[in-house]
Amino acid sequence: RWYHGHLSGKEAEKLLTEKGKPGSFLVRESQSKPGDFVLSVLTSEDKTESGDRKPHVTHVMIHFQLDGKYDVGGGERFDTLTDLVEHYKKNPMVEKSGAVVHLKQPFNATRINAANIEHRVRELNKMADASEKAKQGFWEEFEMLQQQECKLLYPRKEGQRPENKAKNRYKNILPFDTTRVTLRDVDGAVPGSDYINANYIKSIPEDGRSSEHCKVYIATQGCLQGTVNDFWAMVHQENSHVIVMTTREVERGRNKCFRYWPDKGCSKEFGAIRVRHVSEREARGYLLRELQILRPDRDELPRLVRHYQYFSWPDHGVPSEPGGVLSFLEQVNRAQRSVPGAGPMVVHCSAGIGRTGTIIVIDILVDIIHRQGLDCDIDIPKTIQMVRRQRSGMVQTEAQYKFVYMAVQQFIEAEQKRLEEEQRNKRKERDYLNIGYAAVEKGRAKGQPPAPRSQPGLEEDSTSVYENLNIQSPKAPGVSGSAR
Repeated sequence: RWYHGHLSGKEAEKLLTEKGKPGSFLVRESQSKPGDFVLSVLTSEDKTESGDRKPHVTHVMIHFQLDGKYDVGGGERFDTLTDLVEHYKKNPMVEKSGAVVHLKQPFNATRINAANIEHRVRELNKMADASEKAKQGFWEEFEMLQQQECKLLYPRKEGQRPENKAKNRYKNILPFDTTRVTLRDVDGAVPGSDYINANYIKSIPEDGRSSEHCKVYIATQGCLQGTVNDFWAMVHQENSHVIVMTTREVERGRNKCFRYWPDKGCSKEFGAIRVRHVSEREARGYLLRELQILRPDRDELPRLVRHYQYFSWPDHGVPSEPGGVLSFLEQVNRAQRSVPGAGPMVVHCSAGIGRTGTIIVIDILVDIIHRQGLDCDIDIPKTIQMVRRQRSGMVQTEAQYKFVYMAVQQFIEAEQKRLEEEQRNKRKERDYLNIGYAAVEKGRAKGQPPAPRSQPGLEEDSTSVYENLNIQSPKAPGVSGSAR
C-alpha cells in the first residue's frame, strides 16, 4: 500500500509534508530513470527555502538490476521492493550529511486500479502484526479522512441564523453555504424563507472541471413537520423526478423523518405544491411509491415523482451484504435515466450524511466504472473527500466506509463475471460459425452446393444453441496487484 506508482517528486513532497509526519515514507516510479524506483521519506530535519524553514523530504534512488535484484546503490541487495523496505524499516539509512533516515510509517496510496480492488480489500482486512499498532486497514484510512475533515472550514452561517435553527434536525449538521440549495420562489421579506438543510453534491472529476458525465444529487435531512413544505418546494424547483429515502419514519422509538407524502389514492397540498399518491409497489427490500406533483396556481401538467424507500438498512450498522443496495441503485438509476433532462436525484436519511453519503459515494464510483471500464483508476477516500467538501460528514462511520469498499468490490466481481460470460458466448458463436464454414468447404470439395444462408431480417430459430445462454459462470479469478 506504500507503492504510489507514477508520482512525481514534487507530488510526493506535497503529500508527505501536508499529510505525513516525520518517518512517513512511500515508494514511487523514477521519472528520470524509467525502470528504477524512488524511496521518498519525510525526515525530522528541516530545510531552509527562501528564508523559511520547511520539513525536509529526502529521495533515495532504488536501482532495479539486470539480475532482478533491488538495491540503493551499494550495500545489501533484495529480491523484492517489499524485502528492501522491510530491511530499512529495521536498519535506518544514513545520508551523506550524517542525518539518519528512519522509515517509521508507510504513507499509503489510496488510488487503485478498479480490477485490483480484491487485492486492496484483502490488504485492508489483514490483522496488524505485533510490531505495529493494533488498529490498521479500514480504521486507519477512515481516521485519516476524519483528520482531513477538520480542515474543511467552509462557512455554515445560514443554518446558524436564529430564524433557521428550528429547521435543522440536528443542530451540529448544517449545510455549507457554498453548496446549499437556495429556495427561489419565496417571500424575500421573510428572514430565512430561502433556507433548507440541503446541499448539491456533484461528482466532480479529479481535474476539478465539470463535464457532461458529472452526476448531480441533492443530499438533505429527513423532513421535520415544519420543513415539509420547503422540501416539496425544492423538489418542484429542481425538477427532481426521483427521491431516495434510506430510513424508516421511526427507528428504535426515535423519529427519523416526518411523513411527507399523503396516503395512497389521496392528494394533499404542501404549501404551493399539491402531491397526489398514485400507487405503491413493494419490491425486495424497498417500497416504490408513484407520486404526482404540481403547482395549482400555474398552468402546468402533473409531474411524476418516483419515491424509493429502502427498508433493508438496519437501525445500527450497515447491511450484511451489499448486493441489495447495488440492485436498489440499479432500479433507481433506471428511473432517473427514463426522464430526459430530469433534475438532481434527492437522497435523504435522517441527518442526511451517513446512509445518504454512503449511497451517493457508491453510486458515483459505480458510475465511473460503468463509463470507464474495469481498467480505470478509482480512489475511494478521495471520492469521499470530494463529497465532504460539498456536505460535511458524508459517510459517517468506519462501518459505512468499509461498506463502500464491499459494494464496489461486489459490483466489480459481477462485471468481471458478465464480461467473462460474454467472451465465452462469443467464442461459442465463433466456433459454431467455424464448424459451419468447414462443412461448407467439405461439401464444395465433394461437388455439393452450399446450404442456403439465412437472409438478413428473417427470423432466426429461437432454439439456436448460441442464443439466450444463461450459463452459471465460475467466480472471477483474483487479480494480483502491484507491490504494495
